Amino acid sequence: MIQKFEFKETEIKGLIEVTPFNADDIRGCFTKDYSKEVFEANGIKHDLAEVFYTTSYKGVIRALHFQREKQQPKLVRCIHGHVYDVVVDLRKDSPTFKKWLAFELIGEKHNEILVPAGCAHGYLVLEDSIVSYKCGEKFYGEYDDGIMWNDPDIAVDWKLDRVGGIDKVILADKDKNLQTFKEFMSKYGGF
Repeated sequence: MIQKFEFKETEIKGLIEVTPFNADDIRGCFTKDYSKEVFEANGIKHDLAEVFYTTSYKGVIRALHFQREKQQPKLVRCIHGHVYDVVVDLRKDSPTFKKWLAFELIGEKHNEILVPAGCAHGYLVLEDSIVSYKCGEKFYGEYDDGIMWNDPDIAVDWKLDRVGGIDKVILADKDKNLQTFKEFMSKYGGF
């Protein structure tokens, strides 16, 4: 079975759900999750600056990250496993400012999202997973930042019951010490 590229716009401008090209046969499958030519033919500009992967255990929350400067648009796909992926619009002039949307990214489904610059991104790992990021800007550690995963003003519904509750959540020290949305706004006022 062959699945061609499909692009679905979401309520958040520039946040696009992508179904990549996928061909299944008796050997397994062949997946093409990015093509500059195909993306541009569909009105999407996403040039690659770097690609990286994360490997995470069930219960890990990686959230809600962004770069203060030289923001990173990113094409995100769970290539193995299953994650509950969350994007928050932090663009102060956007009609969806402070809104969050969630997506089920599943390795076997091959689906992905294109996260625009100016949005925070994170996910809850529902089963051990490997996630691919195809970024339109390099990572700069000095600009790396984020907002607390459980910030009450953003109020993401993380579906923690799917990993056994809050006691099963795994957070890196980096994610335990992120700022609140109010702190972010007082420092930067949005993007």
